[in-house]
Amino acid sequence: MLTGDNKNVANSIGKEIEIDEVISELMPKDKEKEISKLQKAGERVAFVGDGINDSPALVKADVGLAIGSGTDIAIESADIVLIKNNLLDVVTAIDLSKAVIRNIKINLFWAFFYNTIGIPIAAGVFYLSFGLKLNPMLRCSSYEFKFSLCSS
Repeated sequence: MLTGDNKNVANSIGKEIEIDEVISELMPKDKEKEISKLQKAGERVAFVGDGINDSPALVKADVGLAIGSGTDIAIESADIVLIKNNLLDVVTAIDLSKAVIRNIKINLFWAFFYNTIGIPIAAGVFYLSFGLKLNPMLRCSSYEFKFSLCSS
């Protein structure tokens, strides 16, 4: 935890939310330097902030998360803005981002799979060998499958 708060307050909050390493009484440039150290060590850094003094760290971090009730400059500096004033939303944002990446990977797999099979068939690669071809005009026979690509 990087904070500009005094040592006693920072250590108390760190214990309450079970953070092992607490660095307190930091100026904005000091927060940015600490983030740079972590990044040079190969770490990916997410930083949560809400004030003017957090904006350099929000920009420097790999992912900057601003609390929605924070200052305008913090909100502009962040990659993600948490609407509520609740730190538990950070966990929700991380879970949501993992789900989005998982969906992207699944969609890319199916698009690659479909195109790997469909494009050679549509190009007529298997026509001479197997008599397999795709008609560019699709006609849907069932009402449930009538989309804009299907003729009526």
